[in-house]
Amino acid sequence: MTDLLAVRPAEDCRWDCVALGEVMLRLDPGEGRIRTARSFQVWEGGGEYNVARGLRKTFGMRTSVVTALPRNEMGALAEDLILQGGVDTSHILWREADGIGRNTRMGLNFTERGFGVRGALGASDRANSAASQIRPDEVDWDALFGGEGVRWLHTGGIFAALSTSTAETTLAAIRAAKRHGVVVSYDLNYRASLWSSHPDPDAARRVNREIAGLVDVLVGDEYAYESCLGIGGHAARTDPADPAPFDTLVDGASAALPNVKVFAATLRDPVSASVNRWGGVLWAGGKRYATPVREIAVLDRVGGGDGFVSGMAFAFLNGLGPQTAVDYGAAHGALAMTTPGDNAMTSLDEVRALAGGRGAAAIR
Repeated sequence: MTDLLAVRPAEDCRWDCVALGEVMLRLDPGEGRIRTARSFQVWEGGGEYNVARGLRKTFGMRTSVVTALPRNEMGALAEDLILQGGVDTSHILWREADGIGRNTRMGLNFTERGFGVRGALGASDRANSAASQIRPDEVDWDALFGGEGVRWLHTGGIFAALSTSTAETTLAAIRAAKRHGVVVSYDLNYRASLWSSHPDPDAARRVNREIAGLVDVLVGDEYAYESCLGIGGHAARTDPADPAPFDTLVDGASAALPNVKVFAATLRDPVSASVNRWGGVLWAGGKRYATPVREIAVLDRVGGGDGFVSGMAFAFLNGLGPQTAVDYGAAHGALAMTTPGDNAMTSLDEVRALAGGRGAAAIR
């Protein structure tokens, strides 16, 4: 099972992983609320980018991001944060900005962490962002995937849903990646705020079905399958963290999406904003692999799913097999939720220890 995804050799490629997606500035009021904040901490983040950053900072892999930024002070700040995260910036598309954000702008995401009975809250301000205007012909995909060499491409439903052109760009990137033997993962990452504002949700669903039919690794829960792909039916489960009800859904998805080799999902049951029951599950080669579901304390839930994907990708990139992939994914995602911001502030040693069952005793 270690060669399940036929990953290209590291020595043949410049990049272990490239992410395609929007990078936003996240404005975080800390323990406070957006509506009463007088100061914000600034982070960079994005559903697709977070995977590349996690692979670089936690796992030491070579990563790059394909995105677009405005050529202004906000874009410069985002670039500086990306560089601090260790992700290569050579594939950023820079847009000349008109000074007031009419032609292009930096996407903003105001995010409350939540606490106890008050859930986390995200409020995006991203319309007409630089990344939402990316066109498929702006990137030489063959030069990237073939000339430079890439082992893994990660993208997702957030970027694909931004506009018609980003959906077309996603398809162009995936098709080129597949021509060059690149493993492709796609996180459905359903966001109601994007879908409700999309000019044609039915068309977006058709595009998502087309995208999902091309990829090797598909990430998402049953709600995302229904909302993004029209596959299955969303019904309340007795236990939201029980992986067994997914089996029938995955069987149906496998028939509809025969190219997908790995289906994966996080298992999350929010007891409160501060405590989640958490785990992970994936299906590969007709078999289900899962972690135990444990209660974890949550400081900042944003980025837990992206941390899961980067941990999973690391294991597959290193031939460690499906069980290690889901173990590392769940551990990395859990650690990401113990720190502020979208991304984990952790190490491979900590991921291995948590995946191996070590508790939270002090390390001295």
